[in-house]
Amino acid sequence: MAIGFFALAIFLFLSLDSDTPHSPTSSVSAASSEGVEVQITYGSVLKVMHEKSKVRLHSHEVPYGSGSGQQSVTGFPGVDDSNSYWIVKPQLESSAKQGDTIKSGTIIRLQHMRTRKWLHSHLHASPISGNLEVSCFGGETESDTGDHWKLTIEGSGKTWKQDQKFRLQHVDTGGYLHSHDKKYTRIAGGQQEVCGVREKRAENVWLAAEGVYLPVTESK
Repeated sequence: MAIGFFALAIFLFLSLDSDTPHSPTSSVSAASSEGVEVQITYGSVLKVMHEKSKVRLHSHEVPYGSGSGQQSVTGFPGVDDSNSYWIVKPQLESSAKQGDTIKSGTIIRLQHMRTRKWLHSHLHASPISGNLEVSCFGGETESDTGDHWKLTIEGSGKTWKQDQKFRLQHVDTGGYLHSHDKKYTRIAGGQQEVCGVREKRAENVWLAAEGVYLPVTESK
């Protein structure tokens, strides 16, 4: 069954245009069964939506012109875009397996599906606001604790589910994954800045949106 889900993920990856906004009514989601509660598991491929502005967490092979010079991360206003897909992976040296559920307080990594780099942060200043820079860095065989993010579910939920509000706090810097209405004009015209801030704010709340969600692995 997992093979079928990955085949669909590859289809999404190959069929969606890059960096081109489309109508929200044409979004593709393999998990949008009305009334069905969808749990997020390791190996799932999803889009992360900013709760306040509705942009999707996004990256592309465009480096920052300042700071680290690493691959940039932005908030993308369109829905159907293959550069907004992320694969949910466990932290380094974890025994978690594909299909395992994820509890609030767990440290996870997000791997950019198209470029295979990891959602990353450090002490470099973000280009527009001067907060903590968020980038994509590394690859399949290159990852470090700069790719570790602590998942905190908002509200009473204990296990991560689709459409559930959450925050991601960077382990090394303490910064929360954050976006706001400040937009780029050059490296990614019209896209919002994504950065890290150390305070809890309304602008660092996110939701899991469109995606290919792998089924929960049954324990033996």
